[in-house]
Amino acid sequence: RCRTEYENRDQAAKGDEITRKQFHAFVLFLAELYLNLEIKGTKGQVTRAEVLQAGLGELLNALFSNPVDNNLICAVKLLKLTGSVLEDAWKEKGKNEMDEMIQRIENVVLDANCSRDVKQMLLKLVELRSSNWGRVHATSPYREATPENDPNYFMNEPTFYTSDGVPFTAADPDYQEKYQELLEREDLFPDYEENGTDLSGAGDPYFDDIDDEMDPEIEEAYEKFCLESEHKRKQ
Repeated sequence: RCRTEYENRDQAAKGDEITRKQFHAFVLFLAELYLNLEIKGTKGQVTRAEVLQAGLGELLNALFSNPVDNNLICAVKLLKLTGSVLEDAWKEKGKNEMDEMIQRIENVVLDANCSRDVKQMLLKLVELRSSNWGRVHATSPYREATPENDPNYFMNEPTFYTSDGVPFTAADPDYQEKYQELLEREDLFPDYEENGTDLSGAGDPYFDDIDDEMDPEIEEAYEKFCLESEHKRKQ
C-alpha cells in the first residue's frame, strides 16, 4: 500500500482537498517510520532505511511542485520532524540535497501564491535550518554539578532564617553546619504519608487550627505584593 501511495505522489499532491489530506497523513507516517525504524547491518551496525530516506526526498519534491497552502504546511512539518536527520544522512553521502530543498523554499516564498502565514512558516523553517535545526552542541565535557562549578547548585535548597530574620542557605559558609542541622530536623507533616492519608487520627490540634482563609491583613499584603510584582515586570 505504501508503494502505491508513493507512486501516486504527484497526482495526490495535485488532488482535491480530501485526497491531499490523505496524502499528507501518508507523508508524515513515512517520516515517523524513517525516524523510528532501525535496520541492523551485516556487521551489527544499526542504520536507518535508505529507501525511506530517498522516498522522503521525492515526497518533498512532490509537495513543493504543487505549492498550495496545505502541501507547504505538510512539507514544513516533514522537515521539522526529519530535517536534521535527513541532512546528516545526505551529508554522509556527500550530497547537498538539503541546500536544494532550502533553495526551493526560498523560490516558493518569492513566487508562489500561498498565504502570508504559510510564507512566514517557510521562512521560520529556513531560519531553523540555519541554526543547525536548533541543535546545541556542548562546548565542554559533562561534569557533575558541585558548589564550586555550578552557580545554581543551591538554587533548589530551602532557605532558613536566623533569629534576627536574616535569610541563609546552604551556600553561606558561616551557616553550613547550622543549615544541615535544620535540614535534618525539617519535617513539616510527620503524620502524613506521601499519598495524603491522614495517620494522625481525628482531632489533631495542629491541623484543626489551620484556617484556609487568609485574614484581611495578609490578604491586603498579598494583593499589594502582586501589584508591585506586576509593576516591576512591566518596567
